[in-house]
Amino acid sequence: MTLLLRGLLGLTRIAPALPRHLALRAHQRMDAAPERFLERLGRASLARPEGRLIWVHAASVGEVVAARDLGQDLAREAGATLLFTTSTQGGAGAVPKGVLHQFAPIDTVDAVRGFLDHWRPDLGIFVEADLWPRVLLEAKGRGVRLALVNARASRTRRRAPRSMAALLSRFDVVTAQDAVVERELRDLGIARAQAVGDLRAAAEPPGADPDALAALTDTITGRPVWAAVSTHPADEEAVASAHCAVMAAHQGALLLWAPRHPARAEAVAGTLKGIRVTRRSLGELPASNTDVHLVDTLGETGLLFRLAPLTFLGGGLGPEGGHNPWEPARLGSAVLSGPGVANHRDGFRQLTAAGAARIVESGAELGLTVADLLGSADLETMRAAAARIAAEGSGARARTLELLHPLLAGAGKRA
Repeated sequence: MTLLLRGLLGLTRIAPALPRHLALRAHQRMDAAPERFLERLGRASLARPEGRLIWVHAASVGEVVAARDLGQDLAREAGATLLFTTSTQGGAGAVPKGVLHQFAPIDTVDAVRGFLDHWRPDLGIFVEADLWPRVLLEAKGRGVRLALVNARASRTRRRAPRSMAALLSRFDVVTAQDAVVERELRDLGIARAQAVGDLRAAAEPPGADPDALAALTDTITGRPVWAAVSTHPADEEAVASAHCAVMAAHQGALLLWAPRHPARAEAVAGTLKGIRVTRRSLGELPASNTDVHLVDTLGETGLLFRLAPLTFLGGGLGPEGGHNPWEPARLGSAVLSGPGVANHRDGFRQLTAAGAARIVESGAELGLTVADLLGSADLETMRAAAARIAAEGSGARARTLELLHPLLAGAGKRA
């Protein structure tokens, strides 16, 4: 064990109040239920079902989306209970209905041991990152089989290679999103690392209500349409100005606009001076003279990705880190984003390299790009590339399951 790891473990042993305080502040900031903070201290709020239990740790929304189908497939095949832990409230909200959820324990002795004593997992699956020394060492010491899936490029591995190698050596299975990450892991001595593809590309795309899809399709057929999805305040002015440019270039152009948070709809409407707007929350459909249809409802991004051949994903022109490009890509919608895509860097790298996505730096560039692409052969080429590369990634889940099956078969059956 490296000096850095010994120091971290020692610090959390002799001064557990500090991580507890920091965790409490984070829990409060994310507006999570106050009573559920005890879960972070290793005090379970749910009973453990009898039989085998598969534990998946996914830090936040993106990691949950990447692993939820994998976890459910594995649990169903094994007849096991599935437990997800997350670090964030957003991640908790993305856990499928019917699946157990707890907030992950902080990396102190009492919290980690309390969590493991109660849940007694047979298999622990960590998604992409968020690796904590005591959790891994305690779980491994109890004979829990461990897997790291969908590993991505990591600055931490480059900054502290010996410490990360010591942690990664605890995993029985390590899968990487691509060959670049596989090589990075193997260079650290993790010979078992295998590139199997990106689980985010393999995740099922968001669904859409068939009736709503049919109704909107009838009202917008024949019009130049694009979508702006999961936008944040930093994106709003850029999208509004971009659509003005698009309307000048394409008669009858329609923007389907879904803010990340529907409560932003009023502020968004305020940026659309002189533009005809309809709102989905009011039960309105776009009229023939509607310029912007505000989709200020939850859970309908799948509808927009199916309707729009071109989607601008928000979060890339501000500090949010971008949003998952695989969702529109899997539904054949070409992707645009601002440059700030740190949360989905690998997906954007793959999609831009394949010609399925483009990065824009400003509202002016967004407007020019959308205006140039709508109705063009270039857009159809981008859409075909998006569907093709997303289909290529769809095998990642099956390949990962194949590697995980032996771990579960070898895990002890526990009551």
